[in-house]
Amino acid sequence: MEISREAREFWERAGAGKTFTHPLDRELLDAYVPRDVPVLDYGCGYGRLTAELMAAGYADVRGVDVSRALVERGRREHPEVRIEHCARLPLPFGDASFGAALLFAVLTCVPGTAQQREIVAELGRVVRPGGVLYVSDMPLQRDRWDVARYEEYADRFGTYGVFGTPDGGVFRHHEPDRLRGLVRAHGFTVEAERTDVVPTLDGRTAERLQIIGRRQG
Repeated sequence: MEISREAREFWERAGAGKTFTHPLDRELLDAYVPRDVPVLDYGCGYGRLTAELMAAGYADVRGVDVSRALVERGRREHPEVRIEHCARLPLPFGDASFGAALLFAVLTCVPGTAQQREIVAELGRVVRPGGVLYVSDMPLQRDRWDVARYEEYADRFGTYGVFGTPDGGVFRHHEPDRLRGLVRAHGFTVEAERTDVVPTLDGRTAERLQIIGRRQG
């Protein structure tokens, strides 16, 4: 799988300078991700959460991202972390290599349905049986401003919830059942959920949905 040219260009240019704000939920993390398992931070960007995980006592953490610019930035800002540029799937890891994988605000940045399925399926491959997939992402928002932009872009992109931003980004918010379905369809059972409100890239706030999936097998 290779991300679209438009998405790749955004995250190599305008997107590469953004400050990511999607936070870890330490209570949920501590409850479901043991510190002694290898952890994959998929879509790590510049390694913000990768570094936070290491600071929290997770000794074996790897981050991967499709953006070379973000990875290079991460190596400058967080030289202590292990992050790699991986433009395509499959990932350069063997089956069942990790005890947990984090997918934080990644699906919102990958608007294509097929690409989302490929990502979650690949994480199902590299997470060992009994391991955890920790998804944190944006459901469809209910405020007037977001509903208006969903409606504005629905015809253009062919999917309600996909929208563009003035700086050239394309993002997606999801039906909660669709996120649950993605997790279940690729070898995980939904073990826990939590909703809260978090800051967004554009300086606003939004509801988020967190899902803990347990790898079957």
